[in-house]
Amino acid sequence: MEISRKDILGKTHYGLNIYAYILRQFYPGDTVLSLSGRDCKPARNPFNQNRLTLMVSIVDNCARHTDTDKSIPDGDVFDFAQLHYKKEGQELLETINRDLHLHIGENRGFYGNRTSAKEEPDKQNIEKPIVRIPQCSYFNRPVSNTIPARTVNLNEIYHLIKGDSFYKATSTLRSIEDVREARKYKAANFDYVTFSGTFSKRNDKALLAHSGLLTIDFDHITDIDSLKRSLLHDPYFETEMLFISPSGNGLKWIIPIDITKAKHQDFFRAVSNYIRQTYKLEVDQSGKDISRACFIPHDAAVYINPKYLE
Repeated sequence: MEISRKDILGKTHYGLNIYAYILRQFYPGDTVLSLSGRDCKPARNPFNQNRLTLMVSIVDNCARHTDTDKSIPDGDVFDFAQLHYKKEGQELLETINRDLHLHIGENRGFYGNRTSAKEEPDKQNIEKPIVRIPQCSYFNRPVSNTIPARTVNLNEIYHLIKGDSFYKATSTLRSIEDVREARKYKAANFDYVTFSGTFSKRNDKALLAHSGLLTIDFDHITDIDSLKRSLLHDPYFETEMLFISPSGNGLKWIIPIDITKAKHQDFFRAVSNYIRQTYKLEVDQSGKDISRACFIPHDAAVYINPKYLE
């Protein structure tokens, strides 16, 4: 299927997400774009010695740029992407589709997920698409503590994992060779979250609101990088978050589910069967519990769906 510019603009907030993605490759961890109305505040331009000269705005439902130093020609988001990728035409559009995990042209029909690109809306009737950031409960260590300290969203968890808060604990854990000692250390030294929702207490019966997220836990993986690539390009599930587990030999895959279509446990069983057939892997069965505790490690390469970073 040929990918059109219109397809991509409709899934990237008129192209702003593409600018943000490219700029994050040069300035990881920074707030690369700050939108006000249809204009962005001046941003650093990697093609102009990182000077604060890049001006991005939305014109006729397409993000465009100028450089106040005129170091690069005025153009739209695809011109900017061409500067970065050194590609053009359909090859450029396919690269954007792949790198931003837009899934344009893919069949995605698992349990009510998107079935084809044709079902995507052709027009955006609102200026700024509202992205609901899932809410979870946050618990202070040790794991025996079952009363949440606060409510956090997926974006906050991303920055905790990416930052240095749990760098020392993660490094120490991975240096412990005795399995029992490692398990004790992890239980005592890592805060944790319940990705599937908010709770008054860590117990399935104390659920306040389901987040629409499901945690899939892969343990004892021999080729983590290969599995990460496969999961990020999975044809049925859009990755909301993906990171390496505290032990260093597993992955935590956070995916969206629609609990109006089926129960949490039904989704888990179906996804487990899908993974067994597709990836020839078994997943940790504790994911069937809505109140499943997930320890927060350090992972500088943690992935979060770009839609949450606008």
